[in-house]
Amino acid sequence: MEKYIIRGGKPLYGSVDISGAKNAAVAIIPAALMVDGVCRLENIPQISDADMLLTILEHLGARVKMINKNTMEIDCTHVRYTDAPYDLMRKIRASYYLIGAMLGRFGAAKTTMPGGCNFGVRPIDQHIKGMTALGAEVEVAGGFVYAETQDGRLHGSRIYLDKVSVGATMNIIIAASMAKGRTIIENAAREPHIVDLANFLNSMGADVRGAGTDTVKINGVDSLHGGTYTIIPDQIEAGTYMAAAAAAGGEVRIGNVIPRHLESITAKLREMGVTVIEGEDSIIVRRSGPIRRINVKTMPYPGFPTDMQPQIVSALCLANGTSVITEGVFDNRYKYVNELRKMGAQIQVDGRTAVIEGIEKYSGAPVAACDLRAGAAMVIAGLCAEGETQVEDVHYIERGYENFVGKLRGLGADIVYVSDPDEPEQTLKNVNIG
Repeated sequence: MEKYIIRGGKPLYGSVDISGAKNAAVAIIPAALMVDGVCRLENIPQISDADMLLTILEHLGARVKMINKNTMEIDCTHVRYTDAPYDLMRKIRASYYLIGAMLGRFGAAKTTMPGGCNFGVRPIDQHIKGMTALGAEVEVAGGFVYAETQDGRLHGSRIYLDKVSVGATMNIIIAASMAKGRTIIENAAREPHIVDLANFLNSMGADVRGAGTDTVKINGVDSLHGGTYTIIPDQIEAGTYMAAAAAAGGEVRIGNVIPRHLESITAKLREMGVTVIEGEDSIIVRRSGPIRRINVKTMPYPGFPTDMQPQIVSALCLANGTSVITEGVFDNRYKYVNELRKMGAQIQVDGRTAVIEGIEKYSGAPVAACDLRAGAAMVIAGLCAEGETQVEDVHYIERGYENFVGKLRGLGADIVYVSDPDEPEQTLKNVNIG
């Protein structure tokens, strides 16, 4: 069993550099399927989700060449239409981007229903609505999604999303890039990784306009060509280290970031009494005094991100007073609360609202990562706890954080990775400090 063992109570000091954005990479890699020629992708995060998507592309006939640990060349010139590997597809949420990419490339798609983290109902109805509007016949049966066009090509359409959906916005952009005619997406999501996907596609010859606003217009093109593209830094990874520094105390310089992507997180940390200093491509987070209680509501970008909700809760458990968290995106994202309670947290949940009574300190305990971001929250709590914390099910964490243990050790954290609980000295698999 793989786990992290953390001995808490140490403030964090030093610098950490942020990797490429998970949520951009897991859409851009499938989108490369539509490109004739070589895509050189730089700043790909070393995470399991990206690895699985690259393997799926290889199964479809792509040639994937590693240039260095964060740079890949993907040549999809000779890809073929075939079933993608079920065992990989079912493990990741982002497998649904292959629906749009396969429809764009082949005019047909067969994928599994998406997997990934389980923290409430996350239907793909808006994805299906978009593909149907573009002219595909879509059927969900037996755990698979089947989609097919009548004449081998999608056709542009006007699509109004019933709710703001990041995944559906990105999937429709991918599919519409090679559709015949113009597609207009209304009530589109505006997250930075949507802009990054559009910039990638445009650099390969697509015509996507308005990404980052609530109306996106895509003029379909006949083909996409190869090129080089660098993925943006990961907003949520940066926010996680910001929350860790706020919770554990100390001073951390977080490099390779886009500060404007972090404004909602920065604002809340400042409300908590944390010093945040913005640079051109870095942020310094410093805390020496008490954490103040605040209220937070998660919202689509540019609001406070739902993917930062567990991490900010982990920090607010140590605040003076009562904090209230309202989850404005997902129905059930508080499964991790029971794990924090094992460490002494005082949290009451009612529907989408969590009320947090601040405690003086956490006590180390065995806990589990319920999902990717919840796992990060367990690690943050462990960094602050008195005694030893063991975090199990860390495969969830490694889906989205590159070298998490090594980066935290570079900040002075006492954390090790163990693959065999009976041999605690067997620690640093693929871990680089700093």
